[in-house]
Amino acid sequence: MDFELSEEERAFQATARTFAREQMMPYAREWDEAEIFPVPALRKAAELGFGGIYVKDDVGGSALSRLDAALIFEELAQGCTSTAAYISIHNMAAWMIDAFGSAELRKRYLPTLCTMEHFASYCLTEPGAGSDAASLATRARRDGEHYVIDGAKAFISGGGVSDVYLVMARTGESGPRGISCILVEKGTPGLSFGKQEKKLGWKSQPTAMVIFENCRVPVANRVGSEGQGFKIAMAGLDGGRINIGACSIGGAQFCLDRTVAYMKERKQFGSRLADFQALQFRIADFATELEAARLLLHRAAAAVSDGEPSATRLAAQAKRLATDTGFEVVNGCLQLHGGYGYLRDHPIERVLRDVRVHQILEGTNEIMRLIVSRQMLGN
Repeated sequence: MDFELSEEERAFQATARTFAREQMMPYAREWDEAEIFPVPALRKAAELGFGGIYVKDDVGGSALSRLDAALIFEELAQGCTSTAAYISIHNMAAWMIDAFGSAELRKRYLPTLCTMEHFASYCLTEPGAGSDAASLATRARRDGEHYVIDGAKAFISGGGVSDVYLVMARTGESGPRGISCILVEKGTPGLSFGKQEKKLGWKSQPTAMVIFENCRVPVANRVGSEGQGFKIAMAGLDGGRINIGACSIGGAQFCLDRTVAYMKERKQFGSRLADFQALQFRIADFATELEAARLLLHRAAAAVSDGEPSATRLAAQAKRLATDTGFEVVNGCLQLHGGYGYLRDHPIERVLRDVRVHQILEGTNEIMRLIVSRQMLGN
């Protein structure tokens, strides 16, 4: 067990850190307040290989490991948590095409996804199927060499803006075995979008309902075999959970670093906040809990990369711990800033709004506990 990062891993980490501080951090407040989807910044990130982090290199990907990705997303989230989270979702969708798509689909779509000339969205959740994803009702009816899709997807990051939508639709029986994964291009007749959602956070990425009405898509656009869609969606989420956990840790580390600096300067009752033992203990606990979450996240990343049997459980454990810890640390840092932490002049309130949803998406933290307990109890 070697806990030291390799020279190559430190290089990826440093590249992401520099990019986050120079190309994201100075603009994050503007992106949040004006609800800007920062396309130029995203494409600059792609120039560094962040558009297809673990996509194979024959189609323009970086072919890195899940641990590399976790290191990258922790750094990017310190620049802008919301934007880093969108890059994570885009990478998840691109990987699903890479891992399960035909040679034709890989060659047709992945080069422009890896450069972020085109953007991708992951479409699983529906208005009536959230945590119970296997009950989804969007249907894809076979009509010769096409599927005809009818239904709607909810809370889709990139909805209305992305160029490629990976859609989980029912092609067969009820339950998970009747679900297939189908790639739908923006501009396909019958594909439309709801209004842009007004959200608490994640304002630098668009979110909308994706609607299918008699939407005809070639059978050749199916990713994987018929009936394999739910397994593909869950495989994507194993990595997505690690990435979103890394985004939570990155956002929290950003807030903790700022809070330590603030406590060294801010005085009350004639002393620096850093000199009050009760507050020292809180900082010590924040640092300890973040380090514990980071270590579990890196362990899970290695398990997913290596295809270990315990990968899904470890990814669920890591996501639950990292996102719960991330939110608690950010909330605690806001408290230590007092009234200033509540002001938009300081970035902590923005990070708080952004990391809160991490406890909900990629599977709620209640579902993470369900995954873990089922494996433990054999249910």
